[in-house]
Amino acid sequence: MNNWFQDQASGLRLMQKTSRVQVIAVTGGKGGVGKTNISLNMASAMAAQGKRVMVLDADLGLANVDVLLGIRVTRNLSHVLRGECTLDEVLVEGPQGIKIIPATSGNQAMTELSPLEHVSLIRAFSELQTPVDVLLVDTAAGISDMVLSFSRAAQEVLVVVCDEPTSITDAYALIKILSRDYGVFRFKIVANMVRSQREGQELFAKLTRVTDRFLDAALELVACVPFDGNLRLAVRRQALVVNQYPQSPSALAIKQLAGKALSWPAPQRAGGHLQFFIEKLLNHPVAEQDVWSE
Repeated sequence: MNNWFQDQASGLRLMQKTSRVQVIAVTGGKGGVGKTNISLNMASAMAAQGKRVMVLDADLGLANVDVLLGIRVTRNLSHVLRGECTLDEVLVEGPQGIKIIPATSGNQAMTELSPLEHVSLIRAFSELQTPVDVLLVDTAAGISDMVLSFSRAAQEVLVVVCDEPTSITDAYALIKILSRDYGVFRFKIVANMVRSQREGQELFAKLTRVTDRFLDAALELVACVPFDGNLRLAVRRQALVVNQYPQSPSALAIKQLAGKALSWPAPQRAGGHLQFFIEKLLNHPVAEQDVWSE
């Protein structure tokens, strides 16, 4: 067996000794629906409850997690893929001690990774040494191969939707492709920037009217996050609303969502789901006997 398979097997064995990792993909189809804010605020709220949380900025060509937090980044995933450093070495710390895996901005090549680069990304995750309980994957907008890969690899898919026709249409398209082509049938829905709980429920009803009719998919409304001027103020200050305005309506809703997410079923075996995540990211997964044989 070649050195890559030996290294990969070693990394996977090491990860089996770690705690179970919950992997949640936060996506939405349409850009501008607030998924990055949901990702980061959820992460901070989870960390405040004692969890070791990591956020992967999976918008590989138009990174914005570091910008939203006002964090200066010197190295990112592109340096990892070039072999210049490890994944642990690009991690930066955010509010409440959350760990951020920064992507790069203005680099189209990062959105069109070759098979070899995909393998490098998988290997980087398999060798991650930093302990983590929850990995939140903030995907790019749209339905690119990378968005679909990250979504299908996660344990839970959290779809952020706004009460706009384009947002509902794009969310439906994303759910359709994931359920029809990738075998993802369970989706958690966040109704974001709604005026009331009732408006959020009506938004969810609009989406389920079409998914129930045409798709084999189960949707669950897990949060209605209200439109909140405090969240906008926090963004301008490059802060998170759950920390800057902890009693504001959006902060309370997101903290409730974070608590609910931590109660979702955990992976069944130690290290199992991050291992599952990195393996599933491969377009053509390595056969189990190849990875594990000596």
